[in-house]
Amino acid sequence: MASRKTLGRLLDHIETAAAGETTTVSDVMDELGHRSITPVMLALSLLLVSPLSGIPGVPTVFGIILIILAYQALFGRDRLWLPRRLRDRAVSSERLCRAIGWVRKPARLIDRVSRPRLLVLTVGPFRSFTFVVCAATAVIFPPLELLPMVTSFGAGAIALMAFGLLARDGLFILAGYVVSGSIYSIALMAGTAAAQAL
Repeated sequence: MASRKTLGRLLDHIETAAAGETTTVSDVMDELGHRSITPVMLALSLLLVSPLSGIPGVPTVFGIILIILAYQALFGRDRLWLPRRLRDRAVSSERLCRAIGWVRKPARLIDRVSRPRLLVLTVGPFRSFTFVVCAATAVIFPPLELLPMVTSFGAGAIALMAFGLLARDGLFILAGYVVSGSIYSIALMAGTAAAQAL
C-alpha cells in the first residue's frame, strides 16, 4: 500500500479485489498483502460498518477473523494466517461494492481530519493494548447479531482503532476505546434484560 495510509486508498484496494462475481476473504488478503494484518483488520471492520452487517452469519465470521488477526498482530506475527475455511468465505461482489460506496463519504471526511497525534497511543504497550481491545470487541459480535445493526457499532470501534494505528493518530484510537466501551455496556444491558426475562 502507499506510504500515506488513507481510508480512500484502502477502499480502492478492496474494490480492486472485487473483480469476480464473488469476493473471498482471500481475495482481499491477496490485494492488501499477506504482511498487512492491520490493513486487513481495517478493511473487514469497515465493511461490517456497512449494511453487510445485516447479513446473518457475516458479523460472526468476520468477528472470528478479526480475533485471529488481532492476536497475530499482538504477538508480532509478520505474515497473516487464516484457516482455509475462513479465507474461502465469500460475499457477492455487487453487494461488496455497494457496501464500499456506502462508506466512501465518511471515509473522505476521516481522511481529511486525520493527522499524526497522540503518538504514544500508536506504539509499544498501548499498541498492544489496542489489539487486545479489538479482539475483545469482536468476541461479542455473535450474541450482538440478535440486535439488528449493533455489530456495525462494534465494527466501527475496531475500524477507528485500526485506522488510528495505521495513520498514527491516537485520537481515533481513543474514540475507538469509547465506542467499544459503549458496545460492552449495550451487551451488558441486553444480557441483564434477557436474564430477567427468564
